[in-house]
Amino acid sequence: MKKLLTLFFICVLSIGYSQDINPHFEAEGELVKATYYHENGSISTQGYFSNKKLTGEWTRFDLEGNKTEIAYYDDGKKVGKWFVWNKESLKEINYDNNTIVSVNLWKHEAKLAVNNK
Repeated sequence: MKKLLTLFFICVLSIGYSQDINPHFEAEGELVKATYYHENGSISTQGYFSNKKLTGEWTRFDLEGNKTEIAYYDDGKKVGKWFVWNKESLKEINYDNNTIVSVNLWKHEAKLAVNNK
């Protein structure tokens, strides 16, 4: 009886943990569009793969569906202008071949951008 109860609880626990929302992958030409989800079912992250490497635009969202980050990749490397939002500011990060080139920070109360090179 103990073994049966133990097996029952293991099954119940494994079913409970397997209720996570799985990512969705969809072919679009030569690219694969990936969509990842928050536990509440809203989209968490969306972007593309090419040859199993991050490519093109990737966007992250908070639980309410607001954009929190836009990022760009080329052959798995960070490139171009990334934008990161939070309640206090907008940060623009410029990448070249996985290396940060510059960072600009805009705050709500500021009228000027700060360039941290």
